[in-house]
Amino acid sequence: MKTNTWQKNITYFITGQSISLFGSMLVQYAISWYITLETRSGFVLMLSILAGFLPSLFLSPFAGVWADRFDRKKLILIADFLIAFFTLITAILFAFGYREIGLLLVVSIFRSLGSAIHTPAVNAMIPQMVPQEKLMRVSGIHSGIQSSMMIFAPILSAFLLATTNLEVLFFIDVFTAALGIASLHFLVNVPPYEKHAEATEGHFLQDIKLGLAYIRQHDFLIPFFIFSALLLFFVSPIVFLTPLQVVRTFGSEEWRLSAIEVGFALGMTAGGFLVAAWGGLKNRVRSMALAIALMGVTTILIGIVTHFGVYVSLMVITGILLPFYNTPVSVMIQEKVEADYLGRVFSVMGMIHGTMMPFGMLVFGPLSDQVELKWILVVSGIGMLAITLLLFLNKKLVAHGYKPVSTVALTPAAESAS
Repeated sequence: MKTNTWQKNITYFITGQSISLFGSMLVQYAISWYITLETRSGFVLMLSILAGFLPSLFLSPFAGVWADRFDRKKLILIADFLIAFFTLITAILFAFGYREIGLLLVVSIFRSLGSAIHTPAVNAMIPQMVPQEKLMRVSGIHSGIQSSMMIFAPILSAFLLATTNLEVLFFIDVFTAALGIASLHFLVNVPPYEKHAEATEGHFLQDIKLGLAYIRQHDFLIPFFIFSALLLFFVSPIVFLTPLQVVRTFGSEEWRLSAIEVGFALGMTAGGFLVAAWGGLKNRVRSMALAIALMGVTTILIGIVTHFGVYVSLMVITGILLPFYNTPVSVMIQEKVEADYLGRVFSVMGMIHGTMMPFGMLVFGPLSDQVELKWILVVSGIGMLAITLLLFLNKKLVAHGYKPVSTVALTPAAESAS
């Protein structure tokens, strides 16, 4: 693919996905805040988180195979359409007066199923469109642009939630999804990847088994997944319980909820573009470990500060740090995994995400109704610091962080799994 062609394609793709993401963010913030403000219950918030993650967990193994078997562009289109369709149904029901919390849990389930298909397909398709040496830069820019959307989404979401009905945000999400679908369908051309035809010949269960065997052959992937799982468990309180902490500690005004989201988004935007411009430390694993350690410190401080301005400032700093972890995560997998296995590997990452964060909420959500949230955040931050120490001590994983390694061919053991 010519240089100007891949640049044009990835520009169209990122633009369309960002527009669609903006609408999704409006709804995600609104649902979370609506439940928080209506119930003020960590248990109900936990149910909302489980509804948003567990369905994705169960579908992810199949979604990963689909991303390796079928046209990834079509999979993304199908997933976006399904999410938009069920969001539209919810908007109509809310408009006719059916405004139950249970309905929000149901729509979260369907949105989770669509996300399970969407995420591995997107992550596997990007290396088809971008030269390998440009992946880190493009991923950093992509992260920065999407994070910048997070600056405006919580502001608009809070304003609309305070001045209009929740269904208005649902209708906006449907409209932005339609724009994203149209952009992807008409403007983005995705080159095929090698072995695509062969990848569609086997059985689904064989493909899943082969993908798991492939993962076992990597001395990089297994410990990488273990550390990711531990981190996601300890990150869950700062991701999901900070709005509840704000309501309980500082007040229930929508602008406060919006302020912490905007602050976090500002930080993520700056962090994403810093990653694109600088790239982090020479060793990417050490970049990730340092980011985790610093996030552990800010999480502890977020738990104990009593001044709202300081609280928001710490959210900004945490947002800056996050891209120095999650951008190298995706890029290292894209660089080290063969194209025909990217969907399955990313689906395993999705399963870890769909397991550990809900598991964290199963522990910390009900606990937040019994224990002060500040202590939960302090424990969470200490857990991140412990993960950092373990990560630095894993010499094999650190060795993989120095430079891209050529994709690993299947060993005879992996081949025999089919």
